[in-house]
Amino acid sequence: MRSVKLGDIEVGRIGLGTNRLTKTPENIAFIKRAVAAGVQMIDTAHSYTGGQSEETIGEALSPIPEGCVVATKGGFSGAGRGRPEVLRAEMEESLRRLRTDSIALYYLHRVDPATPLEESLGAIKEYRDRGRIRHVGISEVGIEQIERARKVVPIAAVQNQYNLSERKYDAVVDYCASEGIVFVPFFPLRGRGGAALGEIARRHSATTAQIVLAWLLRRSPGMLPIPGTLSLEHLKENVAAPEIELTDAELEALRAAG
Repeated sequence: MRSVKLGDIEVGRIGLGTNRLTKTPENIAFIKRAVAAGVQMIDTAHSYTGGQSEETIGEALSPIPEGCVVATKGGFSGAGRGRPEVLRAEMEESLRRLRTDSIALYYLHRVDPATPLEESLGAIKEYRDRGRIRHVGISEVGIEQIERARKVVPIAAVQNQYNLSERKYDAVVDYCASEGIVFVPFFPLRGRGGAALGEIARRHSATTAQIVLAWLLRRSPGMLPIPGTLSLEHLKENVAAPEIELTDAELEALRAAG
């Protein structure tokens, strides 16, 4: 499969992470080229580069093209960061920075230890009900938290750290696949692969990053990695990763090496 269903939106299975994106003419041009190269999911957050990431995307893409999903997040870690009034202020600022009337996907960036999950998501639900947010996601959570969240508002995506070496959320990956929730692994290229990774990459005439992405895509049909890059060359390599078909033996070798 070359795409996944995010709620009612069909998107390609390799996105772009922008946690290092600063507002420069070069980066504004890069975002435009990324979309032209086939990226349909651009992931940012209220906290990234002090707001410059969202501002850069807004400058480059407003109005956001049909078929392109810009996902952002609010309520980053810290007691009180998930209070409804904090989230409302951040959602308003994200809407302004992205120069849009509606955000396609909005995540609660972290569960606030001082605020009930239900209260945080209640504020996000208000914006969804008003059409200011189309789909809702949640980040760095377990299955119990996802199920609590779904009682408040439909959850379209879960974004947790996941890669070859960091697989503590295996059960969450499987839960999301069974429930039709897109799983978005952040830091997807981190981790080891050892000699097996290098050998498989040579066998496929591919980069090691492409092989890691191909492994993630085979891991679950609902997987949508968001590797971060500021290089158009690397971005094009990443977008080509779904063309790589790994064998079952290669999948197992990578799993064992991770």
